[in-house]
Amino acid sequence: MTATFYCCAQIHTNSGMFCCCDKVFLTNRGLLKHHPLVSFSSSDLLEYGDDEEDHHDTTVNQMLVPRSHQEDATLILNNLLKEYDKTLRPDIGVKPTVIDVGIYVNSIGPVSSIDMEYQIDIIFAQTWVDTRLRYNSSSMRILTLNSNMVGLIWLPDTIFRNSKNADSHWITTPNQLLRIWNNGKILYTLRMTINAECQLQLHNFPMDEHSCPLVFSSYGYPRDEIVYKWKRNSVETSDQKYWRLYQFDFMGLRNTTDVLTTTAGDYVLMTVYFDLSRRMGYFTIQTYIPCILTVVLSWVSFWIKSDATPARTALGITTVLTMTTLSTVARNSLPRVSYVTAMDLFVTVCFLFVFAAMIEYAMLNYYSYNSKHNDRQQVCCVYMYVCRSV
Repeated sequence: MTATFYCCAQIHTNSGMFCCCDKVFLTNRGLLKHHPLVSFSSSDLLEYGDDEEDHHDTTVNQMLVPRSHQEDATLILNNLLKEYDKTLRPDIGVKPTVIDVGIYVNSIGPVSSIDMEYQIDIIFAQTWVDTRLRYNSSSMRILTLNSNMVGLIWLPDTIFRNSKNADSHWITTPNQLLRIWNNGKILYTLRMTINAECQLQLHNFPMDEHSCPLVFSSYGYPRDEIVYKWKRNSVETSDQKYWRLYQFDFMGLRNTTDVLTTTAGDYVLMTVYFDLSRRMGYFTIQTYIPCILTVVLSWVSFWIKSDATPARTALGITTVLTMTTLSTVARNSLPRVSYVTAMDLFVTVCFLFVFAAMIEYAMLNYYSYNSKHNDRQQVCCVYMYVCRSV
């Protein structure tokens, strides 16, 4: 792949001003070639400007990198990549490659209780030393390169083990950065958005707290070849007002280092835990207050006369159906777990109160009817006894 650039310079002499333009080619191996295109004087520019209505002078001011620095950078890259094999890790067969890891959290959220996942936007930074990329230069101690150089050197095969989906950012250019120090130190950063799995324990829902992990490791290199280490201040976060934790409060984070033992070998496992606590405001308005009001409404039937059968029956049936609807709506915010949550327990107790009010009237009506029926039978028996006596 070849990139083309146009560089212009402005020269002032006694006879006037001259502009020279060169066409510069940057190949995929960093080779620079230039071809002169055209040179023209200030009089040419003025003649071109005569066609404009406002006859303004045209000047070109452009900051150019000194040619010596360009040549130094080109020469350094050419020498570094000349015999470089990107398929082999640094210090292969000698010692493990140490990867220092840092994470900058741009945002977290939303968190999905139904899908058991959360979304996180991060800038993932990895630093290691590749002795094959050492160079001697007093003028250029650090080479800051864009994504075009990423595919030309060896990179760690880091994967996120609990990610369901991950996307890199490519607008307006690939969000990747590569820096090479003259001592062989490499910094590689990448911005990505990850949908990571988080197994929520919902026994205390909606008063639950969770630690959602972000787990990463090498895909193919065991710990005797690649070792991950956390940098100092390894995990940093942005301003939380831009986060989308609608139903949660961010309580803090912590990072750990473990070893994952598999049949393919032992791998260094790096984990960041994000501690979240659920806010109760939404569920208080949508579930708790309506359930409490429905229970209180069902108790109104106690002040209605027992002989007002239609009124008490309609009120009891309405409150029972309302509690059934509220219970169904409350369950829609949860996955279909087999255990009982705190909200399930609360809604069930409210439903029992409402149902008990309905049963209370049924029992009252039954005993009232039996009492009246027995009174009538007693009156009839007394009347018949009196009649026989006469």
